[in-house]
Amino acid sequence: MMVTVFRSRVRPELMDEYVSWAARMNELAKTMPGYVSHKGFLSEDGERCTIVEFASEEAHRAWAEHPEHREAQKLGRSKFYLEYSIHICKAVRSNSFRRAGDSPQRS
Repeated sequence: MMVTVFRSRVRPELMDEYVSWAARMNELAKTMPGYVSHKGFLSEDGERCTIVEFASEEAHRAWAEHPEHREAQKLGRSKFYLEYSIHICKAVRSNSFRRAGDSPQRS
């Protein structure tokens, strides 16, 4: 399992355009072989954090090198982001728990 933690701050005046690009990337990622999940968070101070999971290094690499994703990466650096950091992590161990009969709250 490969996990990407992507933290960023977007230029406020470009937020509408950025959200459109981000939505496209979210939909595209879901179509990639080996995609597991992704979830985004927004902090009170405006920092965004997206956590993306792929089943293998190969699947993660294919996503990183996808031509449309590469275009979005270039736009991010040249136009949208005030700052960002990316941490690519290989899962050493994974555990999970779900209480029987309970389902997570979805919004």
